Amino acid sequence: MPADLVLVPTAMERALLQPHLDAFPGPRPRVELCGFGVAAAAARTAGLLARLAPRRVILVGIAGRYDGGPAVGEAAVFPRVVCHGIGAGSGAAFVAAGALGWPQWPGDPPDAANAVGDTIDLDGAAGAGATLLTVTAAAASAADVEDRRRRFPAAVAEDMEGFAVALACRLAGVPCGIVRGISNTAGDRDAARWLVRGALDSAAVLVAALLAGDRP
Repeated sequence: MPADLVLVPTAMERALLQPHLDAFPGPRPRVELCGFGVAAAAARTAGLLARLAPRRVILVGIAGRYDGGPAVGEAAVFPRVVCHGIGAGSGAAFVAAGALGWPQWPGDPPDAANAVGDTIDLDGAAGAGATLLTVTAAAASAADVEDRRRRFPAAVAEDMEGFAVALACRLAGVPCGIVRGISNTAGDRDAARWLVRGALDSAAVLVAALLAGDRP
């Protein structure tokens, strides 16, 4: 039964992070893949929580930056995560689930005090501005980024798993932290310009601090 469970979306990210985690001087966390995207990450996280009953979950991987966010090659611990892409319509006509009056989770039995909307504040994180936006499809153009920044001006980066993992943890009553290394500028799909290794090296430093009980 691991005290800490580190979740990584892809095998590529895990391969680059594993040497850092193996070198951590304290008790080594359990490291598992959560899968790519919101569907796989939610289902896989829920299964691992039920089977392993960890004390805490830390999600770590790469993300794309928005203007004002950490530089490419840097990393951040995010105090909150917002979901974008679940609702009705598309493009400028898109309306989020919360705006439609449908919480992501209504509570069981339906209870507004236990409901989860489109935003989750993460456990133990500090800071008012560093919002992570979880999307169902990564930005593929400057127009995509402009639309998302207009809707979520506090967002500084986007990923595709954070909200899903945080929601699974919230429903299970397990604290969740999210660390993302900034590998690229959101909307830039040319991987030749991405700094994946540098981003994950930076993320590993923050994960080690969290595992040691420090708050970066």
